[in-house]
Amino acid sequence: MAAFGGSPAQAEIVDFKMPTANNKTLFVCNILPRESEAEIYDCIFRVFSDFGLLYSVRVCRNAAVAEPGYYAIVKFYSAFSAAKAQSDTNKKCLFQRIPLKVQMCTKRQSMKTSQENQPPLNSIKCQELANYYLGFNGWCSRIIALQNISNSDGCEENTQELVQLERKSIKYICMMEIKLINYGMCCKGIGISEEFDQDVTDPLNFTLKVGRAQKAATQKALSDAFQKILFVVLGNGKVSLQWSSEHNETDCFTEDELQTQLQVNDISMSQFEHEGQEEILSDLSFTAASVEGTDT
Repeated sequence: MAAFGGSPAQAEIVDFKMPTANNKTLFVCNILPRESEAEIYDCIFRVFSDFGLLYSVRVCRNAAVAEPGYYAIVKFYSAFSAAKAQSDTNKKCLFQRIPLKVQMCTKRQSMKTSQENQPPLNSIKCQELANYYLGFNGWCSRIIALQNISNSDGCEENTQELVQLERKSIKYICMMEIKLINYGMCCKGIGISEEFDQDVTDPLNFTLKVGRAQKAATQKALSDAFQKILFVVLGNGKVSLQWSSEHNETDCFTEDELQTQLQVNDISMSQFEHEGQEEILSDLSFTAASVEGTDT
């Protein structure tokens, strides 16, 4: 784990949601067009990952009205890591002959934007974050139940029945438990996924759709379970684990109680669908001076 940039008295919250705060995103410009985008990506990732776990790195060409070159957007999970990276890399040459310009980003957002609107991390990102702060052996997961609920909704009209004959719905629900080994804590998550089989006469295609629905349901359940916890990170790098506001009484149920409480007909698909994790570059804004071009 990289060194942290805050004082021991400082603390920040790192949760299992897509980092959107301005103080976690760096804008890197003044990148010379001497390498390919892939090579620049590798250089940027190598330099900034030394300061902490990265959520994403994006490399883009400068606008046509600017000098030829590139800029990059680097997003951290930790504001401490981003601050230290900015101070240690700004106006440094690093991987090229002229200095880079590194500054914090500003983001266009409405007054209604809040932490509640942050999309949850997908299962892969959740595992990366958990491994970084807890260690590979600091947590484990198991599937409590994986059930086929394809026929739970039923059909109200004959037209719906005809549609289903042509387009079979394959729906699975998964219940997952995560154990935080060093903290004596466990949390549970629920995920639902649905696939549609266009060719009901092809058994191979049906099998593939079932596997895809099962996998997606388990991934969503894992992500949902991680939403129940968050990290409190001190400036000296020490980490503690706490329940998030999404922790509820379901996490205290036994396995049998959870199965009993789960009423499939009362569950909304949208409640457990975690989409919209892709960021839009147009949501980020920078000072005019930072995108004027490449210094020579």
